[in-house]
Parts: sequence; structure tokens; C-alpha cells
Amino acid sequence: MATPDRFPLPQVSESTRKPEWLKVRLPHGEGYERVKAIVKRVGLSTVCEEARCPNIAECWGGGTATVMLMGEVCTRACRFCHVKVGAPPPLDPMEPIHLAQAVREMNLEYIVVTSVNRDDRPDGGAGHFASAIRELRKESPRTLVEVLIPDFKGKEEDLATVAQAKPHVVAHNVETVERLTPTVRDRRATYRQSLRVLEYLKNRPEKVYTKTSVMVGLGETDEELERTFKDLRDVGVDVLTLGQYLQPSQYHLRVERFVTPAQFEAYKALAESFGFLYVASGPLVRSSYRAAEFFMKGLMERERVERLG
Repeated sequence: MATPDRFPLPQVSESTRKPEWLKVRLPHGEGYERVKAIVKRVGLSTVCEEARCPNIAECWGGGTATVMLMGEVCTRACRFCHVKVGAPPPLDPMEPIHLAQAVREMNLEYIVVTSVNRDDRPDGGAGHFASAIRELRKESPRTLVEVLIPDFKGKEEDLATVAQAKPHVVAHNVETVERLTPTVRDRRATYRQSLRVLEYLKNRPEKVYTKTSVMVGLGETDEELERTFKDLRDVGVDVLTLGQYLQPSQYHLRVERFVTPAQFEAYKALAESFGFLYVASGPLVRSSYRAAEFFMKGLMERERVERLG
């Protein structure tokens, strides 16, 4: 987590207080409670809880969850992220097996597996990701597996390790427009490197679907967003999610503007004009978003039916 001596304390103005459309009800429901109980019992770390995702009830109640591998301490310090920063603990070699067993018990339709950055590992944790994918596909063959991966420093051999384990979807987030990347993300995470990662994965023989996410409200312009949409389609990204950046603490980047639902609809229409297979755009949309995952599930089911004739 960022500390006061690293980043100056930002001033919060009335213009950056949350509008009504960002207020959500407390999560509840039978499906949500069942998944919550299993997560607690087996000790899974979920992004849904860590990031205080506003869509947690919808996703957990609808058969979707996002889990985090390789601990809760990141080796990078992005200024939008609330994950702890420091020296991570050693990897747990049993984690992929325990994860797969828990997912089988939860009977999930769609699982998103992500992680902190592990630049301390020779392969960035790519082998650990691959083990988790293989275990998930063995234990829950009907569950669709999406991985939301770091950039692995752009190393193609590590990206190949993940792709060869055959997840159904590989996501890697560019997070913001090119101009703001040095301010928003850790210095080791560059915009162009993220584009290269997405392009490499799309061109792999495994033919996985690729996905990315962009936050708005950080000071980007409409022209910069349009350029980002074009850049993403130029490297073959299939699915795009657009959501509102929310400041996780007083020590993180401040919100420059709250984008209205109407403006999100306009961004959706603009992005769709570039040819993405699917665009999810709205104030509460996150990189792992139920609507986008539901679309992917339907798309792959149609492909399965077509293959069977």
C-alpha cells in the first residue's frame, strides 16, 4: 500500500464526491452467501473482496468469482491500486490444487484467476498460473477459465507458458491511456509493452480470446480514449471493459471526474465501432464483469455447438 511519504496527500473537492449512480446496496442473497462461506472456509483470496467490488453479489450469486494467486503482496506500486506492496512470501505449491478443489465445490460457471505482480520470481509466476489453469480444467471441465495476468516483463516464453495451459480467455489490462500510464501505473508497466503482450497472446496458436480493461476519470481526454480503442483493436483485443476509477484511499490518485452513465454509453458506442466482439461500459463495470463473462460463455457455447455440427 502506498504511504504518506511516497505520495503527497491529495485534496478531495466537492466535485469528486461520489454521485448517486455509484452508490450500491450491501451484497446479499443465497448464492452470494454460499460462495462467501466456501471462500472463507478454504481461505481463498478474492479480488471481489480485496477490491471491494460493487458487483460482488451479482457475480457470486450468478456463478462467477475472481480469485487471486501468489499471495496478497505485490512487487509493483501502481498509484491506482490498493494491494499491498513489498517483498512477497514464497509461493505455495499446493495453491493450484486447493484452488481447483474450491472452484469445484462452488460449482462456478466462470472463474477469473488473477494475481499480484511477482517480479521476484524468475518467470514472474507464469508456471504457477499454468498449474492453476491445468488443475481447474481437470477438476471442473465445464467451468470457463479466464486468467487476468501481469505483463511478465513482456517475456514471450512466460506468456507462452500461460497460453499453452489453454485458458479460455486471457486478459491483461492496459488500465489507462498512453499519456497517463507513467503516472497511473508502476514504471515497469508501460502502455506499449501491454499492447505487445496482448498482440502476442492473440497471435498464439492456441487461439485464445483476449480481453483488457480501461479506467476513466483519471484525466484522460475523449480523443485519447478513441486512440486507445484503436490501438487495442489493432492488436486484436476481443473484449473491452470500461469503468469508473474510484480512489481506494487518500494516498492514491484522486478522481479527476465522475463519468455519467450517458457518457459511458457514448464510449461504448464509440468502442464498438472499432469492431470489438463485446464492450462492457458503465460506472460500476470492472475488468472482471458478469455481463462480459456471460457474453464469453455464450460465445464459446455457440462455437462448441458449431464444432459438433
